[in-house]
Amino acid sequence: MANSPQARKRARQAEVRRQRNMAQRSALRTFIKKVVKAIRAQDKDAAIQAFKEAVPQIDRAARKGVIHANKAARHKSRLNAHIKTMA
Repeated sequence: MANSPQARKRARQAEVRRQRNMAQRSALRTFIKKVVKAIRAQDKDAAIQAFKEAVPQIDRAARKGVIHANKAARHKSRLNAHIKTMA
């Protein structure tokens, strides 16, 4: 346990940030899962719509440091490639 006032404050801040990051990461995963679900259902229109909703969320997570920028680019690229290969 932190003993100094400064260390106690840093522990509080770290916990708040951890919870915020977890919530943002969870929301991000939900948006990605919606796209994947539409792709698996072979519903191209729904997949495109879900992808358009997911891209800003992915970019926002990368900008805030929740995920790495390269991971964001990889997710967008792979989801878009799957959508393009749909009949």
